[in-house]
Amino acid sequence: MATLEDIARELYALPPGEFTAARTARVAELKGDDPVLARAVVSLKRASVPAWVVGQLVRARADDIERALTLAAEMRDAQNELDAPALAELTRARRRLTGALAREGAAIAAEKGVALSSAALDDVSQTLQAAMTDDAAAAAILSGRLVRALQTVGFDPVDLEGAVAGGEASIAARPAPSRDDLAERRERRAAEKALRDAEQSFTRATRDVERIDARLRQTRERADALAEARDGLEKELARVLTQLEEMQSDEHRLEDERRAAASRVDTAEAEREAAEAALGARSTS
Repeated sequence: MATLEDIARELYALPPGEFTAARTARVAELKGDDPVLARAVVSLKRASVPAWVVGQLVRARADDIERALTLAAEMRDAQNELDAPALAELTRARRRLTGALAREGAAIAAEKGVALSSAALDDVSQTLQAAMTDDAAAAAILSGRLVRALQTVGFDPVDLEGAVAGGEASIAARPAPSRDDLAERRERRAAEKALRDAEQSFTRATRDVERIDARLRQTRERADALAEARDGLEKELARVLTQLEEMQSDEHRLEDERRAAASRVDTAEAEREAAEAALGARSTS
């Protein structure tokens, strides 16, 4: 026969909007055979949307949830070894993973017709982070009977009062990762970080090349335009120089003609003066 925990897990798998009707139907089934269990089922509270989303993730994304909890063990190991760089990278990895899981939870909720507000999405992330810092909180979300969001405050244990329906969630005997496993995961994470860094460097370098190529194209186009303008100016200069040479040649020729004309003026003037003198002499005789 199903236990209270079994029935609770079954009911909390349903969308929150279907919970009350399903609980009522389950109580009706149990009243005749097990009134005590029926009363216990009646006491089950409807889960908040963030708690329900976390339950959906536990059911549908068990591997990712396990990876998140394993990441917490890696963080504790790095903290114990005072490995600040590893701890910083693991903290960033935890933030990325919980954010990705929260978004995945929102997608699952949307598929089931449940809208998730930004505040509820934050509560999902906070609940996942709480599970990664506290074994009892991890057991609470893995139970599939979580009814409210969880939150971690400093180094205090996570408050689980009224967080799990249908009885307390026992801390499952999850084997702790061995030192070799932790070292292997750390090496893999370091390799993944190196790959991300290399990809980011490649992306930045590619963008630099594209930006420089664009500037190079603009520079070449401007250089071609200036070269074309230069060629036009050189042609114009050649035409002007030719005209200048012709004008200078005409100038020299006209200067020669003027000197010849001036010489003729002087000769004519002398002849005129001589004629005037001769005429004057004839008049006085």
